[in-house]
Amino acid sequence: MHFAGRFRRFQPCSGARTPHLVGMSFEQLPAFLAEALSARGYSAPTPVQAAVLEPEAAGRDLVVSAQTGSGKTVAFGLAMAPQLLQPNGELPYVREPLALVIAPTRELALQVSRELEWLYGKSGGRIATCVGGMDASKERRALSQGAHIIVGTPGRLRDHLERGALDLSNLKVAVLDEADEMLDMGFREDLEEILDATPSERRTLLFSATMPKPIVALARRYQRDALRISTVGEDRGHGDIAYQAIALAPADIERVVVNLLRYHEAESAMLFCATRENVRRLHASLVERGFAVVALSGENSQSERNHAMQALRDRRARVCVATDVAARGIDLPTLSLVIHVELPRDAEMLQHRSGRTGRAGKKGTAILLVPYPRRRRVEATLRDARIAAEWIPAPTPEDVRRNDRERLVAHLLEPVEVDDEDRELAARLLAERSPEEIAAALVRAHRGRMPVAEELLDAGPARQERPEGPRAGFEDTIWFRMDIGRNQNADPRWLLPLLCRRGHITKNEIGAIRIAASETIFEIPRAAAGRFADAVKRTTDLASDGEGSVRIEAVQGSPRAAARENKRSGPPPMRHKPKVYKAKPARPR
Repeated sequence: MHFAGRFRRFQPCSGARTPHLVGMSFEQLPAFLAEALSARGYSAPTPVQAAVLEPEAAGRDLVVSAQTGSGKTVAFGLAMAPQLLQPNGELPYVREPLALVIAPTRELALQVSRELEWLYGKSGGRIATCVGGMDASKERRALSQGAHIIVGTPGRLRDHLERGALDLSNLKVAVLDEADEMLDMGFREDLEEILDATPSERRTLLFSATMPKPIVALARRYQRDALRISTVGEDRGHGDIAYQAIALAPADIERVVVNLLRYHEAESAMLFCATRENVRRLHASLVERGFAVVALSGENSQSERNHAMQALRDRRARVCVATDVAARGIDLPTLSLVIHVELPRDAEMLQHRSGRTGRAGKKGTAILLVPYPRRRRVEATLRDARIAAEWIPAPTPEDVRRNDRERLVAHLLEPVEVDDEDRELAARLLAERSPEEIAAALVRAHRGRMPVAEELLDAGPARQERPEGPRAGFEDTIWFRMDIGRNQNADPRWLLPLLCRRGHITKNEIGAIRIAASETIFEIPRAAAGRFADAVKRTTDLASDGEGSVRIEAVQGSPRAAARENKRSGPPPMRHKPKVYKAKPARPR
């Protein structure tokens, strides 16, 4: 059996095939599928759904690359229908499953199961879910009662298979969802054992965002004459996601996160970190500031993950701090803001992270926090991903307050229903205070529930030109030298935070900064110079990212005299090779 809407034929795209659709619909699908799609608001196929329904894809093994949030679950749900349905268009009575869907994480497996339940619900299709952290005995009972489709994670499916609870002898279709992630997570042996237990004539659908060599080898071993489909067209950026990038001092990252959360006040937001430790640190910092936030990382138990996800769904929490793997499979309809607190390692990870938002036709925003020395690398990543990101300044406290005022006015002017008790209390308040005082108290109470915006260490891209003569407080200064200069991409925007961290001073205690080819000199008020020098000694070789190896020392006399001495004697002897803050060139693709 084959069914399809109205399609234009495939067009080649970088070794794969990309569908182009015109006036497509779900009219020619079986009635129960068309009704289910209509009830969920689907009026036309997405590109990946169109691709798997093309006549050329009918009955064949498929290798599909599609963006996160592109509707691929419904796509393989539709693609497997011909193998599940009888000639009369109904699902047969079964004891052994006809289709198997394998997903890398519990959350993704549960999400896939929910999608297939509504898609096949009108036909009486039975879906059984087998994932870690659930009652295995209940899963075995569900398997023994018969299910048309099994959805599970590799480890739990392998366990049921080895115990004899899962019989795959009658399987017609096997689907590997996010196969690249499953291999990255070490599930190769599990996948091979599961697939080896299925009939050789089964149909195999492999969905993978990337196509590394292990995926190619897996496809070669378990697929026959597979059709390669890619719906990642020339514009790889998700159409419903607005990408923004903020260049900032490394020391300002946490403060900028706070201001972005307060500036947007998103219904749900997700913050991505690279490691468990950084997730734990940022989560603790945001909790301390008063945000409703949960954390997801590999160190969380399944029970903790369940509680965190439930808190996000019922709005008790609005912010989730997560690592990349821990966020796999999370689908929050209210998620409208993604912040890359730590930069993704490549364009594919950028797409996966950002794809948590901008789903189902809703708009989303993805923001990259870019330390100044890494801007070139990020620009290369954005070019590789074909994403046009808008470079914007970090929101200031005044920006946050301005948005707060607008949101507060809009909120308070919304029509509300009041009862007699409300009116009685309002009359009592008006008898005691003026309307202005009551309104001011209401505003104050509203603001009191919000975390305070942060003052940023780096308030702008460059320092303003000062009038002639020394700045107030800098009439008597000591000059210091650093062993990095233009050759190491020295820039005041990241030198200022570095000096503040190393010398335990504020930016207001740093005077002029003069950058030469291989060194930088700067002035510190004499009253703070001794304290600064002592702090620099204590932080030598202790600071993060190699900052502790940057040599800082006082110089004698004026900057001009110091420059003459440096030119005459050459650079001062160094104990190390200066760290070069320069982005690596992008690898050719």
